[in-house]
Amino acid sequence: MFDHLMTPVQRSLRDEARAFVKDTPRDLILDMDADKVKFPREWLREAGKRNLLGVRHAAEWGGRGSDWVTSCAISEEIGSLSYELACVFGVGADLVCDAIVLHGTEAQKERYVKPLLAGEIFAAECLTEPRGGSDFFGATSTAEDKGDHFLLNGQKRFIVGAEGADYFLVYARTNPDESVSPRARITCFIVDRGPGVEVKYQYGLMGCRGGGTGRLVFKDVKVPKENVVGTVNGAYAVFTTMMIPERLGTAAMTVGPARSALDIATFYTSRRKAFGETINQFQGVSFQVAEGTMLLDACRALVYSTARAVDDGVDPHRVRRMISETKKFVTESCQKVVHNSMQVAGGIGYTNVLPLERIYRDIRLASIWTGTNEVMATIIAHEWYREAAAARASRPGRDYVADAAEADASEELHFG
Repeated sequence: MFDHLMTPVQRSLRDEARAFVKDTPRDLILDMDADKVKFPREWLREAGKRNLLGVRHAAEWGGRGSDWVTSCAISEEIGSLSYELACVFGVGADLVCDAIVLHGTEAQKERYVKPLLAGEIFAAECLTEPRGGSDFFGATSTAEDKGDHFLLNGQKRFIVGAEGADYFLVYARTNPDESVSPRARITCFIVDRGPGVEVKYQYGLMGCRGGGTGRLVFKDVKVPKENVVGTVNGAYAVFTTMMIPERLGTAAMTVGPARSALDIATFYTSRRKAFGETINQFQGVSFQVAEGTMLLDACRALVYSTARAVDDGVDPHRVRRMISETKKFVTESCQKVVHNSMQVAGGIGYTNVLPLERIYRDIRLASIWTGTNEVMATIIAHEWYREAAAARASRPGRDYVADAAEADASEELHFG
C-alpha cells in the first residue's frame, strides 16, 4: 500500500477493512467458488454493521463522508480476500447508491440508500442485455408510460446480485422515437423485486462464482413514477456518473487479488528448493516476482492519482480518460501479476492446493466487465486527441514538429 500518500484517517478506515477481511471465514470463499453459496447476504450484513459500505457517501445516509482515495484503499483490501466478494461489495454500495445519491430524491435515499449501507437490504445494477453489452444505448428493454406508473418489459443478463438483491437499478427505453438520439431515449428506474421479476440463474461461470450472477426477466412490471432516478429520458447523466465507481472501483479492487497472488508466490518461492537452494535465488523466478512487484506499484500509483483527480474535481474529460486508462492498465497488469505468480509456483500453482488457480480464474473477468478494455482504449484515444487538439490551439508552447534537421522540407510532409 502507498501508506505515505494516505492521511491517518484514510489509513484507519483501510485498517478497518483489513480487519474485516481477516475475520471473513475461509469457508465462505470456498463455498462461493463451489456455488454452494449463491449470494453472500450475511457477509454484506456484517460489512454494513461495521459501517464499511459506501464510505464515500454522507453520514446522513449511512456512509462516512470519505473520499475516493479511501474507497480505493478499501476496495483493494476487499479484493485481496476474493474478487467476487469485492464485486458484490461495490455493486450495491458504490454503483447503485451513487446513482441514487447523486440523481435521486430524498425519499429514494431514505428508502433505498440508508438500509443498504446498513446492510439490511441489497441491490444490483442492470445494464447488459442479451443482444449486447458494450452497445449500452442500444438497449431494447422498454418501459411504457401508463399514467401513474411505467410498465417494464425486457431482459438483463450477467447481473451480479440477480439472485440475492432486493431491488435493481434498471435502464430501459422510454422514448420509442427512432429519430431521437439513443442517449435521449433511456430512463433509469429503481425496480423492487416482486411480481413480474424473474431470475434465471443459469451461468456456469469460469470464476467469480457465488455472487448470484444471472439473467433477469421483467414481464409487465409496474414501476411507480416516484422510482424514476433523475429524469425521464435522462438516464445518460446517471450512466455517465456511474462510470466513475464502475471503472475506477474495478481497477482498485483488481489490485487486491493480484497482491494476494504475489504474496503467495513470494511465500512459496522463498521456501521451495531446487538444485540445493530456494528457487527465489534463480533469476528466472525472482525476475518474474520483481516484475509483479513493479506492476503492482505502477497500478497503485495510477489508481490513487486518478482517485485524487476525481476527489479534486479535475476536468470531466480528463477524468474520463484517466479512469479508462486506469481500468485498462490495472486490469491487464494485474492479470500479468497473477500469471507470473502461478508460473513461478510451477505445477502446484495449477492445483487447488494453493489459491492461485481460483484467483487466476476470477481475475480474468476484470478486463471484460464494466466496459471491455477495447472500449477503454476507444475512450482513451478519443479523449486524448480532443485534449491534445485543444491544448495545441489554446496555449503557446514549443512546436516539437520543428525540431528536426530538415523540418523546413514541408513538401515532404503529405497529410492529404
